[in-house]
Formats: sequence, structure tokens, C-alpha cells
Amino acid sequence: MAGLFDDDPPPPDPTAPSLFEGAPDAPAKHHAAAYRVLARAYRPLTFADLIGQEAMVRTLRNAFALNRVAHAFMLTGVRGIGKTTTARIIARCLNCIGPDGAGGPTADPCGVCANCRAILADRHPDVIEMDAASRTGVDDAREIIEATRFRPMQARAKVFIIDEVHMLSKNAFNALLKTLEEPPPHVKFIFATTELRKVPVTVLSRCMRFDLRRVPIADLTTRFAEIAERESVPIEPAALDMLARAADGSVRDGLSLLDQAIAQRDDAGPVTATAVAAMLGLADRTLIIDLLEHVLAGAIEPALAITDRAHAHGADFPQLVEDLLGLTHTLTRLKTIPGLRASPDLPEAERVRGAALADRVGMPELARAWQVLLKGVTEVATAPDPRAATDMLLIRLAYLADLPSPADLVRNLTNPESQAAAPSPSAVPAATRADAPSRSRAIAAGGGAISAARQPVIQQATAPDPTPRLTSLRDIATALAASRANPHLHAHLVHSVHLVRLAPGLFEFRPEPDAPRSLAADLGAFLHTHTGQRWTVAISTEPGAPTLAQQADATITARHAAATDHHLVRAILAAFPGATITTVEDKSLDAYGLPTDAPPDGLVFAPDDAMPADEMPELD
Repeated sequence: MAGLFDDDPPPPDPTAPSLFEGAPDAPAKHHAAAYRVLARAYRPLTFADLIGQEAMVRTLRNAFALNRVAHAFMLTGVRGIGKTTTARIIARCLNCIGPDGAGGPTADPCGVCANCRAILADRHPDVIEMDAASRTGVDDAREIIEATRFRPMQARAKVFIIDEVHMLSKNAFNALLKTLEEPPPHVKFIFATTELRKVPVTVLSRCMRFDLRRVPIADLTTRFAEIAERESVPIEPAALDMLARAADGSVRDGLSLLDQAIAQRDDAGPVTATAVAAMLGLADRTLIIDLLEHVLAGAIEPALAITDRAHAHGADFPQLVEDLLGLTHTLTRLKTIPGLRASPDLPEAERVRGAALADRVGMPELARAWQVLLKGVTEVATAPDPRAATDMLLIRLAYLADLPSPADLVRNLTNPESQAAAPSPSAVPAATRADAPSRSRAIAAGGGAISAARQPVIQQATAPDPTPRLTSLRDIATALAASRANPHLHAHLVHSVHLVRLAPGLFEFRPEPDAPRSLAADLGAFLHTHTGQRWTVAISTEPGAPTLAQQADATITARHAAATDHHLVRAILAAFPGATITTVEDKSLDAYGLPTDAPPDGLVFAPDDAMPADEMPELD
């Protein structure tokens, strides 16, 4: 008989009347089953279920068949590609004992034995999964090391699956190295990571590495169609294609999108491409092709009408510009790779209409569109009004489509017939004159700035003659550069030396104030080594000639002025407002930016019959 102060009174009678109601609550007879998302419900259970990873599956099957299974694996790839799933399959392969309990390691686990069922249910005591993103310290690594000392409780091998292993600290990696290199025979490690470059090479060298590649669009489409059929959900092929492309090679991402698309459909209706496009913020592929066609043709009004329609349907304008960029890339590939037109990875619209558009548009127009759209992606994404930014981007691209290419412009400017028909009073002269520069070329680029045309300092030049005859400062600089003996001395010779007098065995110059004090001695040593005779190198207070670098700057400035004044260049600059000359290339100049057919102006040379240096008095 229970006392008044017992701690454990008898439980209430469940059939007794409720304190607040006249009858007891009836127990629920039906419980709603918890919904499992598609990514979990259709997770691969065997190697045969994996898609797009044929090379890895073949290697693992051979390893189990030959009993050459590694003690550590490194699985790497993008998110949702199947790294953890593959790790669990390997764990079952290692510990499967078969339906009769007598089986050994196999590449085809039975799925019905105690070990297989426990691993599938994530409750096997010998298969330990650890998330390195939340357990990054050395103490966690020591815990793993301590666990490896004990034999498995019921399985054949104790398997440690460490996800996002790159998140481990440096000390944690170091703690694992010894155990990872020589683990007990009953221990296997399986690492998974999306950032392989962050894993130390000392760890990688101890693992068998598998790179799980992105699943092709065709394989994803087939897989999603099979799952939709199992779920009794009708879905349009175009919608499947959109989902597969949006998955970007990730099976899990694609299944999550498929789950979302199924949830958005009507009760009995199919999953439509229109609904998926709205869900993903995508524009219709034919709409994108229409838009790019109008823009490349310079038709602004119909192009903006398409953006108005897209805005009314709630389109994502940054995504629209990215779609235009992707289509431009596809058209470029269609022009350069003819066999791509029969690829099943391309949607029907791009295979037919895209190929026709690629045939009509030239490669320069596609390259120009790519550059404008590539810059426009950032502009639209960061603009206060993405729609307005998109309109301005398309208008800019449409106007660029009307401009001729530089090659066409030069061809038109040099064609007398095109000049006669030109209506503009600012048209360029009909043809180039005979006195046009034959070896200079001006390069005009819109919005550019004048850049330095040539660096006078060189690192390598033509080797000197076996019996060197140094008659100019440029000869000495060329010989010094060819020898590669002293790059610093060569740089000072070009930038810091004002030649005063040069004769056989005599070199007199004025140095720049920042020149090193050993410049004269270093030059004398080089000249003696190079020519085999003794040289007198003297420092003078006379002004001397400009340095080689100054002479090169003056030559380049003169060439730039001559090119700017040329009638053809003036016509190009007039045809492209805002363009500037960025570079003038002159093939008649040497590596120092000086004419090759004449010695530099301003240098003072001694005649060949001048007094040799050994007959001259020494200079202080």
C-alpha cells in the first residue's frame, strides 16, 4: 500500500475521464509520415547508383576485387557531388558480411546484413562521422587517435569519415600524420573536402585521392526524369533541362531544386518550363536569343521591348545579363567548334537558332559583345536600378554594333570609291599618299591613354663581333647586354652616362648625380675584358650628349608626333571620337628605341686615326 509521502505515485489511469472534459481523449490512430526530401530519399546506396563518376567507381571496384584497398581515401569535388555518399558506400563495402553472414569485403554490399543496415541508418558504432567544420582542434584529432587503438565492436573495420577535412587546424593535421601513415590494420580513414588546396601535402601524400567531377547535364536530366517518374510527377523536358543547368554539376543542388519545383506546381498539373524559369529567375532561352539578335543588329527599340516584357514578368536582370553573356560564349564556341552543333548538352533552341545566329555574326562582334557584357554584369549587379542599368548596357552594345571594326575602317579610308560616296564632310582623304610612313603603325583605342611606347633598357641583345669595334655608346651598351655580366652596370650605362668623347682605348663621360662611384672603374673593367686591351675611362665635367634613355624618349616623342599628324591617323581619330593613340611601333628602331641605320645624334666620335690611348697621358 502506497504511503502518503511516496516519491513515485501511481500513474493516472488513461481511460479515466478528463478533468476538463466528460470523456477521455481518444488516441490518434494515424500519424503523418515524415517527408524525406528527394536528396535523401534517392541517395545512392551502391556504386552502381552513382552517376558521372565512372573513373572512380572503376578504380574502387578493381581495388576490392584485387584486395588492394587503401587505408585512407581523399574525396574532393564541388558541393553536392556525392563525397559523403561515396564514403558511406565504401564503409559498407568494407564491412558487408553478406546475407549469410560469411561474406568478405566487396564492391557490391548486400544492403541486408546487420552491418549494412546499421550503416544505412547512421547508427553503426564502428563507422564514425565527424564534421571538421565544427571540430577543428588538436584535441579532436587526439580523440580520433585514441579511438583507433580499440578494435571494432562488431564490424570488420573501424571507419572514420571526416567531412570538410580542410577545416582542421595545422596542429590537428600534424597530430594525425603518424596515425594516418601507419594506422592499425582494422582502421580506415575517408576524408572529404571541397577545398583540396587547403589540405597539407603531407596529408594528401598518405591518401588515395579521387576527384569527383561535375555530373554532365545530360546525366542529370536523365536522373531527374527517373525520379520524377517514380514520384508520379509529370515534368516538361525543358523544365528538366533548366533544373540540370541550374544544378551546375551538383546532384544534391539539382534534387533540391526539383523538390522546390514539384512543390510549386498545381495539384495535378505538370512542372512547366515557365514555372521553373520563374522560380530560378531565368528568362526564356528563345527570349534571350531574340534579345541578343536585336542588340547585335543595332535594333534598340525591339530589344528594350523585350526588357519591358521581362520586367513585367519579374525577371532578374543581373541573371538576364549573365544569360546574354553565356549565350555569347555559346555562339563563339559554335563558330570555332562546328561539331558542337550536334552536342546533346546544348538545348534545342541554341542548337538551331543559336547556330544560325553564329553563322551571321562575325568573331570581332562576338568578342566586342563579350567584353561589354562582362563589364555589364558587375554594373547591373551593383546599380541602384538594375533595370535601368540593363537598358543602358543594351543601348551601348547596340550602338557599338553599328561601328565598323578598325580593319574595316582602314579599308574604307584607303578605298577611293568609299570616299567618293561618303556623305560626311569630315571624311578622310581618298587614299594614302606615297609619303606615308612605311615603318610606323599607330594603334588607336577608344578611351585609352598614351602609354610609354618602349622601354629603352634591354636584358639581351645580339652578341658582339668576335673582333669588337666599339664606335658608339650604343655599341658598348649592346655588348654589355649581350654578355649578361652585369645588369646593373648596363642600366646605369643607359640611364646615367652622358658621353663626352669616345676613341680607341678612351671613354670619357659625365655621370648623373645618382650614379654609383664605382661606375668608371666597372666600365673600365668590362671594356678591358671585352676588347682585350687597356682602356682609359675618365669622368668629365662637360655636358656631353644625352643619355641613351633620353635619346630614345626624344625619338619616340618625334615618332608619336609624326604619326599623330598623319592624315590617315587624323581621319581615324575623327571617325572614333574620344579615341587616343596609345602606342607607336617603329620597326626601324632598335632595342634602345634608336634608329638602326644611323648613329644617335649628339654623340662625339673620334676619327679612326686618333691617338691611341696608350700614347695619351693618363687622366686623373
